[in-house]
Amino acid sequence: MPTIKLLPDLLINQIAAGEVVDRPASALKEIMENSVDAGATRITVQLAQGGIKLIRVADDGVGISRHDLALALDRHTTSKINTLEDLQRIASLGFRGEALASIAAVSRMILASRKIDDRHAWQVQVTDGHTSEAEPTALTRGTTVEVHDLYFNIPARRKFLKTEATEFSHCEAIFQRIVLSRPEIEFTLQHNGKIRSHLGGGDLVQRIAAVLGDEFSQTSVFVDEQAADIRLYGMAALPAYSRSSRDAQYFFVNGRFVRDKLIAHALRQAYRDILHLDRHPAFVLFLEINPEGVDVNVHPTKTEVRFRDSRSLHQFIYHTINKALATPCQGSEVKQQSRPAANSFPRYASQQNSLPLRIAAQPTVFYQALFGANEKSPSAFVNDVVASTAAKSISSSADQEEKQEIPPLGFALAQLCGIYILAQNEHGLIIVDMHAAHERVVYEKLKSALDHQTIATQSLLIPVTFQADNLDVATVEENGAVLSSLGFEMAVLSPTALIVRAVPAILQQADTVKLARDVLREIREFGASQILTEKRNEVLSTMACHSAVRANHLLTIPEMNSLLREMESTERSGQCNHGRPTWFEMRLAELDKMFMRGK
Repeated sequence: MPTIKLLPDLLINQIAAGEVVDRPASALKEIMENSVDAGATRITVQLAQGGIKLIRVADDGVGISRHDLALALDRHTTSKINTLEDLQRIASLGFRGEALASIAAVSRMILASRKIDDRHAWQVQVTDGHTSEAEPTALTRGTTVEVHDLYFNIPARRKFLKTEATEFSHCEAIFQRIVLSRPEIEFTLQHNGKIRSHLGGGDLVQRIAAVLGDEFSQTSVFVDEQAADIRLYGMAALPAYSRSSRDAQYFFVNGRFVRDKLIAHALRQAYRDILHLDRHPAFVLFLEINPEGVDVNVHPTKTEVRFRDSRSLHQFIYHTINKALATPCQGSEVKQQSRPAANSFPRYASQQNSLPLRIAAQPTVFYQALFGANEKSPSAFVNDVVASTAAKSISSSADQEEKQEIPPLGFALAQLCGIYILAQNEHGLIIVDMHAAHERVVYEKLKSALDHQTIATQSLLIPVTFQADNLDVATVEENGAVLSSLGFEMAVLSPTALIVRAVPAILQQADTVKLARDVLREIREFGASQILTEKRNEVLSTMACHSAVRANHLLTIPEMNSLLREMESTERSGQCNHGRPTWFEMRLAELDKMFMRGK
């Protein structure tokens, strides 16, 4: 049997490199983060062959003294933390002191630096774990790290690297994340001698537009909300900019790019009601939180974090984004400003009447699933919801149109093929899918009406018992009040079994065991559950779809204008309940171009 022995330092560093530096992009991330931590105002990145041949990062930060150059290349050496207390409130991007040592173990590295008060710069070279003596070199200020021939001494590992183009794309993705996280810093990226990106220091809005393009900026809403010591700000794209992949999702916690399950769930829930099928939202969001409330010492790559109060954070992110996306009829042009504000998009104050379309009676099954059998008729409830907004006479709508300025969705001109409303606003032509638009209006009114009612509980004639693991049992024991507020009466029957005695009346026909397991899982993982809201909204969405005005239903001009005004004051009116767009704008300049006017 082999004896236990201490591994050589070089082998230890190469093992660590397997976690920290799995490809050129990983090395680039660690080096650039060190430059940011050093207070750099200008960072230049040079790559050759996708970073396999060369990674060179130069900054104008505080620099490293001659005597600390060699020490900086040892494992577990850092200037960023000193005590356990420091580890519990990390504010810097790096803190482990492993990155440079790991990179140096699998490459030929040159580290040069000059502090601002030094007479000249110094550099050291590292090859196969051997560090040279410090020698003078030419450098104005800051630090330059050169990584040559990554994995030259581990051929088996080098074979796992992809093509030059693929490795460069990963490096560029890392570059963009750090660029977005620090808009005040000037960045330059070169590849194979060609400048691929140069971004001067500026404000956040300018940086986001430079990285993600004007289309993202023009179809996004500003977010800026604060509660206690938590702040969330940035830009969230409307569904018109939804993607087929998650390539445009950037979330930063205290300036650090993270991929977190809790955050992803909160954002997905916020977009749930307006995003179509398998589309993914786009966003650039920044969460500022007390460092003591988040643990970043979870994974070697530092892209995973844990939050102390995950339940409150989940709810804060969900409600903030949900509120921002709910602002009705956002314009296609975003007003740019240096500091995003929550009220960047003024609402149009509608003074016209609501749509006076009577809603047909719905199948009783929908209403009974929602409220039970002992309430007023379904048609009466749905009609009351819509009719309550139509108190004023529609006869005065034409006079009001003449007196007020042109609203965002303009004034109706005609109805096309019994399906679309054509309207004119100050920019050009508005085309509205009347069924989709009215469906959203009715849906939001139904949700609003139901939100003001408490959750009715239905006791089960025969309580349901089921086998549960330790986590489910503990969740029930610790969250009795939460379960009760959601309409559940659930208790521990034994160390391995749970019993359900009551469920929300709205979901009395659902699979009790599956529903209970889903709710417990969400409470445990995210500190809250949206399962009930999702299922409730499915019922309301079906009711709204059947209630909305149908194709080939002829509307008068006043009725069309009433629907437009309803859309302007209805949350999420840009999409129907299934995530499809409800309206488009065709600008006059586009029409002129189509007809070749002025040519």
